[in-house]
Amino acid sequence: MASIPESHRDLLDAPVGSLATIGADGRPQASIVWFLAEGDTVRFSLNTSRQKTKNLLANPAANFLILDGANAGRYLELRGDVTTEPDPDYVFADKVGAKYGGVDLRNMDQPGQSRVVVTLNLVRVNAIDMSAR
Repeated sequence: MASIPESHRDLLDAPVGSLATIGADGRPQASIVWFLAEGDTVRFSLNTSRQKTKNLLANPAANFLILDGANAGRYLELRGDVTTEPDPDYVFADKVGAKYGGVDLRNMDQPGQSRVVVTLNLVRVNAIDMSAR
């Protein structure tokens, strides 16, 4: 398993990142998402009715990109495969909501919709800092 270098761990505190998945037509689809990071583990709470979730269930390959808001030449790219597990009681969703000021993700979902916990299992990490050159 790849690991995130210390030089870029601060980016795991960023408010959002871009999650790219592969659609049924083979083309990438990118979405800005909330996330939680713990060590080298990055997780997302995703609504199962969203296209990105459907893409991941069909093809678990994903790319997650976090930009440094203060330095456009610095970013963290995480490539990997995902695993998903149901979150019927919103246990993980509540943890994500807490990071974002206590947002209740139930309010973002329509009746009958559900959520999954998506874990990105790192295969490759690219920690880029073009300003250091």
